[in-house]
Amino acid sequence: MKYVLRPYQSDGVERIRGAFGQGARSVLYVLPTGGGKTPIFCHITELASAKGNDVLILVHRRELLLQASRSLSENGVPHGLVAPGFSPNGHRVQIGSVQTVIRRLDRIRPPSLIVLDEGHHAAASSWEKIVRAYPNARHLGVTATPCRLDGRGLGKAFGGLYDALIVGPSIRQLMDQDYLSPADVYAPPTDLDLTGVRTQMGDFDHKEVDRRVDKPVITGCAVEHYRRLADGKPAIAFCASIRHAQHVAEEFRAAGYMSVAVDGTMAERDRDLAVRGLATGSITVLTACEIISEGVDVPIVTVGILLRPTQSTALFLQQVGRILRPGPGKTAIILDHVGNCLRHGLPNEDREWGLDGDLGGKRRKKDPDEMRIRQCPKCYTVHAISPSCPKCGYEYKATGRLIEEVGGQLKKLTPDQLNKRKAYIARRMEQGRSQTLNDLIAAAKERGYSVEWAKHVWRARERKANERKANHATHHGPTQRDWLQDLSEQRGNSYA
Repeated sequence: MKYVLRPYQSDGVERIRGAFGQGARSVLYVLPTGGGKTPIFCHITELASAKGNDVLILVHRRELLLQASRSLSENGVPHGLVAPGFSPNGHRVQIGSVQTVIRRLDRIRPPSLIVLDEGHHAAASSWEKIVRAYPNARHLGVTATPCRLDGRGLGKAFGGLYDALIVGPSIRQLMDQDYLSPADVYAPPTDLDLTGVRTQMGDFDHKEVDRRVDKPVITGCAVEHYRRLADGKPAIAFCASIRHAQHVAEEFRAAGYMSVAVDGTMAERDRDLAVRGLATGSITVLTACEIISEGVDVPIVTVGILLRPTQSTALFLQQVGRILRPGPGKTAIILDHVGNCLRHGLPNEDREWGLDGDLGGKRRKKDPDEMRIRQCPKCYTVHAISPSCPKCGYEYKATGRLIEEVGGQLKKLTPDQLNKRKAYIARRMEQGRSQTLNDLIAAAKERGYSVEWAKHVWRARERKANERKANHATHHGPTQRDWLQDLSEQRGNSYA
């Protein structure tokens, strides 16, 4: 079906063309996930090719390549695919996967326009190599998140590609116009401690994060709150590693839900089968590592389960964006077990974007007293500041309240309890930083404890580690292979 641009999409096309008309060589257009960036750049591609210009559309995932190809085909735009399994043709428009284009630079006719889908990747070495190979081309990047993990800007003045930035409507504006679904955000309490986790390449160290989040108590909390708040609704759980995604899927299957883990190492056939299963209802919870953050369009998905803490505003928005695509009567549900919403703000929070890297969509107010969101201590809803919780009606007092969870009941802390709590947390943090028995013995001496205390703590750690290994080694219900086998048979295929 030929696309009909929405008013803001038509406006985006005109603003992009206007920027090129005023002399810009590289334009970056920003629109939230689900806002419809593909129709915009496909329309510009159609206009450019109609004038006799060659266009190269660059993507970094197979899903994005097929998505752009479908859009162009529906609108009668002839094009070729530069990807494994496809042969070059003479069409003016080519859609290419980055890694394949690099290997075929000498076989592609020099384009007049290069479109970079997920254009925030333009600074990557592979993308830069392609851009340098065609020095006379203009560039159009489209992205929902114009920021980089390393904090550097995407503008030419800061070593990036772009010399013009055009920002479309925000998530809040698209929600107000029913182009994106509203969302309820919950941040259930979990036993997650990120104290001492190092930062590498702008984000939490992956190995350390994996070790801290891949725990039965956190996964159990995720399953419990999913059952309570979103039972049976199609969900994606965003995990810290392949192993973590597999463990989470195991626990959901053990709880009676159809769940499969997906990651970039899987065969494309299996990955497509799992995503289709989520769309048709054959799978209830898809657990993912990396692969679902960009380029997957499954509007029926209602629930996002955040199990990977991140310092990246871009990754956070890409993940929650998978859940916000609209549907009849749909309200998205975000279950944040790792504090990402408290770290980056609500999905629909207004953000300022720039090419200099200084803003990067980050929330500027870091003082907890100035935070523009608050969390309800009764139902754990995270919401914009208001006198009461919009979900359960809990009334906030004029002065802040500190709470602790004791036996399932929420209580106000007295000053004495607060001081004791702070001292306890400090001791636990110090204890957590002790990685060896000798470290614990040294901590015991500083506190005036006996060596037996250190040995007791060490033995408890080893016991928990062994229990965890035994827990994951135990078979809980159908395996992932069983689910994929069933799905394949339902489609009349064999799975070997």
